[in-house]
Amino acid sequence: MATHSVHSRPRRRIDFDEHLPVDHRLNRIYRIGAGLIGAFLVVFGILGLIDHIGFFDTGGDTVTGLNTNGTLSVLSICIGLLLLVGMVIGGNVASTLNMVLGVLFLLNGFLFLALLDTPNNFLAFRMQNVLFSFVVGLLLMTFGMYGRVGSTLPHDNPYWRARHPDAGTEPPGDEHRTGVPPVTMPLPGAKDTRGQG
Repeated sequence: MATHSVHSRPRRRIDFDEHLPVDHRLNRIYRIGAGLIGAFLVVFGILGLIDHIGFFDTGGDTVTGLNTNGTLSVLSICIGLLLLVGMVIGGNVASTLNMVLGVLFLLNGFLFLALLDTPNNFLAFRMQNVLFSFVVGLLLMTFGMYGRVGSTLPHDNPYWRARHPDAGTEPPGDEHRTGVPPVTMPLPGAKDTRGQG
């Protein structure tokens, strides 16, 4: 019986280069996305606490058009502060935080859609809250995945560079313009003849 050895490359850390315009633009998008939504959630939570709404009250108290109670207000402040911390840190942390919280917002929307008009609706969600959760989840995921996933990422993108550590700095097809030939890798199983005259 033949055994196959699995060759796994160590994961490469994503480093943002502030001197590259694409890195600077990505970092700005992650920070703006986290900051805007985080600030709104903090304001929403503070307004809910100022109104002295009961901690588990499901009576239909609204703040900025959304139903709320004390629990949802405190939770909103905590998540908003977490997003603001991500905005301050920026880079890969902000991107990952946006994506993770975006998925959680979507899952939360589906959960409380199922719990509407039941005694288990402890966050006092109404349909407008569910729609808000879906919209915020999609926005956060979009902000977090921008420039991170896709088949057409530019070769100076930090995530493309991390996934292609052996590739040269010049993308294939640019050698006629730059005069630098692209780095080509041998096919699996083929003998590596690079550097042999």
